[in-house]
Amino acid sequence: MKLKVIFYLVLTLFATNSFATAFNGYIVKIRKNSKLLNQQSLAPIGQFTKVVKTSFGTFGRLETMPGVSEKALEQFTKIPDIEYIEPNYIISLSNIAPGDEAPAPKDPSFKKQWGFKNDGKNGSIFSSGIAGEDINALRAWGITRGSQNVKIAVIDTGVDYTHPDLKNQILINQAEFNGKPGIDDDGNGFVDDIYGYDFANKDGDPQDGHGHGTHCAGVIGASHNSLGVAGVMADVKILPIKFLSDSGSGETIDAISAIDYAIKRGVNVMSNSWGGGEKEKSLEDAIKSAEAAGITFVAAAGNESSDNDSTDSFPANYNVSNVISVGSFTSSGSKSSFSNYGLKSVHVTAPGSSILSTYKNGGYTSMSGTSMATPHIAGIIGLILSKEPNLTPLQIRERLINTSNKTSKLSTASVSGGRVDAYRALINK
Repeated sequence: MKLKVIFYLVLTLFATNSFATAFNGYIVKIRKNSKLLNQQSLAPIGQFTKVVKTSFGTFGRLETMPGVSEKALEQFTKIPDIEYIEPNYIISLSNIAPGDEAPAPKDPSFKKQWGFKNDGKNGSIFSSGIAGEDINALRAWGITRGSQNVKIAVIDTGVDYTHPDLKNQILINQAEFNGKPGIDDDGNGFVDDIYGYDFANKDGDPQDGHGHGTHCAGVIGASHNSLGVAGVMADVKILPIKFLSDSGSGETIDAISAIDYAIKRGVNVMSNSWGGGEKEKSLEDAIKSAEAAGITFVAAAGNESSDNDSTDSFPANYNVSNVISVGSFTSSGSKSSFSNYGLKSVHVTAPGSSILSTYKNGGYTSMSGTSMATPHIAGIIGLILSKEPNLTPLQIRERLINTSNKTSKLSTASVSGGRVDAYRALINK
């Protein structure tokens, strides 16, 4: 019955032949032991211009020939070698909220990080905030500041792994670091992936030319080293994975490659501050593969001021037990004006407005968005796992929801009905 449903969806996809969301070719999941990839040309349909072999299947990006008819596409879907076909959607960053950014400070300090310790005066240039509206970080750090056994993948625009506040927090591939340039020393299929991998440019250098990924990494784990800013975790290993280009966009087929790479590198948590496109089986397959590996998938709820209960936002809305959808609140304890919400589909909220963190080229800046709320949650999960490494993603999600501080301002923003509390999450009360 399941195969019939998939086949029906494929036929509907091609019969309508209209998409509101931009996409680049199609993702074809190819059945095991198929010889379809040996065909250089699939005339008169098109050709595979990219092939990805993952732990959860083989996928090809199909570029169709101009003028391919709907009938030809329908016939192509009936090939036994094909499990399913869907658009290869263009994915982008969760947009930074306009008008809610502060200039990059010249002398940044922890005192400006209201999300960790809100004194009522350090909110932003637009709002002074309310004391206590934060994640209760100082009390959490009285229990733990993290562990270098916890590995968190930042799947984004890359990370400035040379940043003074991040360089000691990066997960180094020692086999490649001590190996020979141009050689796949550890035999994992990726050459020179010392600091991670760049799936946007297909090389072993995940350096961030945009800044977004570096900002997220700093929220998670900027060193507590009397320099710049502090992260949720003082001790952590961050794995930079770049699939979004320096312009901030990418494709689904590269997103699934990034997730598969993170699984193979043995991470505990994936931080995903991006979204776009419709529901896709290939991306859901990737997330389920992470679920099977016991990896928590933290996702930004989106910045459209939209109700995710009625309008899906992916990947945050995938109904998989390891997905944690994150909304944003301000220094005054209210839902950020840009943040998506949902009493059923958004699980928790975290600081996301005017967040000071690390930036590309060794810099610092303030950004706003559910993109910034997401790494707060990833970091808090890292703190929890440093004390209780055997918790499942579902147990972690339920704990974050149940230990959030219930507030009237956030009662309709998420399942939790309040703001996340790192200390309460750690003591589970």
